[in-house]
Amino acid sequence: MKKSGIIVTLAAMGLLQACATSPDQQKQVGCVGAGVAGALAGAAIGNQLGGGSGNDILTAGGAVAGGVAANNAAGC
Repeated sequence: MKKSGIIVTLAAMGLLQACATSPDQQKQVGCVGAGVAGALAGAAIGNQLGGGSGNDILTAGGAVAGGVAANNAAGC
């Protein structure tokens, strides 16, 4: 169920970027995509670390850190 939700979200972001006409709109959609992709990657990495409630904290922290890092890397 989670994988299908992720796939639907990524497909919707791709369609939104295809509909964006101005460079500013394309950059905004790209920034959202970078943030989401970074958050997913960070959460996946954080989920592999720790145990118990520490696992939840590292997953959330990884999602936040990944989203911020991806936005910075994309120049947003």
